Amino acid sequence: MTSTPTTPAAPGPDPAQHTSPDRSPVRRLKERRRDEKHRVASSLELFFDLCFVVAVAQGGVELVHAIAEGHAGSGVIDYARVFFAIWWAWMNFTWFASAYDNDDVLYRVVTLVQIAGVLVLAAGVSRAFADDFTVVVLGYLIIRLAMAAHWLRAAKSTSGAERTVALRYAGGVLLCQVGWLAMMFTPAGARDWVFLVMALLEMCVPVYAERRRQTAWHPHHIAERYGLFTIIVLGETIAAATVAVKSGVEENDALGELLPIAAGGVLIVFAAWWIYFGVPIHDRLRSIRQAFLWGYGHYLVFASAAAIGAGIEVAVEQSVGEAHISTTAASAAVTIPSAVFLLTVWALHARYFKVGTAQQLTLPVSALLVLVCTFAGHWAVFAAGLVTALTVAVGVTLSARSAREARAAQA
Repeated sequence: MTSTPTTPAAPGPDPAQHTSPDRSPVRRLKERRRDEKHRVASSLELFFDLCFVVAVAQGGVELVHAIAEGHAGSGVIDYARVFFAIWWAWMNFTWFASAYDNDDVLYRVVTLVQIAGVLVLAAGVSRAFADDFTVVVLGYLIIRLAMAAHWLRAAKSTSGAERTVALRYAGGVLLCQVGWLAMMFTPAGARDWVFLVMALLEMCVPVYAERRRQTAWHPHHIAERYGLFTIIVLGETIAAATVAVKSGVEENDALGELLPIAAGGVLIVFAAWWIYFGVPIHDRLRSIRQAFLWGYGHYLVFASAAAIGAGIEVAVEQSVGEAHISTTAASAAVTIPSAVFLLTVWALHARYFKVGTAQQLTLPVSALLVLVCTFAGHWAVFAAGLVTALTVAVGVTLSARSAREARAAQA
């Protein structure tokens, strides 16, 4: 990340102009104001998120199969690569829409093309886990070419430094797609390294494009969009775990074995929601450096949240004898992503709102205890759920005590 100072974004159009009765099918794609009031996610953005979760769900299904068959190493690597494509495409559109969404017909059509690309990508996830990324790359290309079209349209509607930023984005996106296509023709042994290089180049595009001037993304809107996607991913985790438990009960009559896993999984997901939304993060999204670190760090938040559901499915399959792995390995499929989630949320924003050593150590210690639960045998998931629930209770108690002390000091 670069800490190069950035000049503030241009004021942009007046909010009243954006909400004017002008409903022409095609309008100029002008920047919105960062201080715009009542900026919330649109129905198109919510639809966009839901379609992306289809791809997330497919990745989770394949991760379950890989771990259950004893191929955890290759499965995690494939999952990480597929999830990068999903996350990066989602994130790029999210920040663009925060700055430029004018909701005209052309904007909607190009966005729907991106959604179509997501569905193509989702259809290729299974083949990607078999080391065939052709369909995934095709879907990704559709998404990213549509994204470049958004930026070119923004460049056409603007001038000066704003236009330069838009052109840099469009050029960077298009150049990277050439690299992804080239990866398809590289030897299989070198493909992992090419993927890593291309992923790094993709992440450098926003840093380069906004080096001198940042786009007018809206802090409240961005925080809401990330929060909504977190909720959707956690919801997918709940759905996947519920289906796994239901199937285990119906096919194997193993309610006694599955109840601890189900209860522990629910506690983990509930705690994950509580901890993520425990602090209002939008006030920290003031500089481009903070925004990059926070936005990029959410790769681990989203990926680990989705992997928790996959891990619960693995634990269920192992408990009914359908997974060819040990109880400890199945437990680790839940506890490791849970610990990663706790640590990442703490590192990205929770630690900035903690007062005193006890508050600062709550989440890191909880993550360590969750990992220790891996060795609790068939009670591992339930024990991890109790730890995360206790983490919430301790955090609430410490925050309340800190608030009382602050009020007493002021009095």
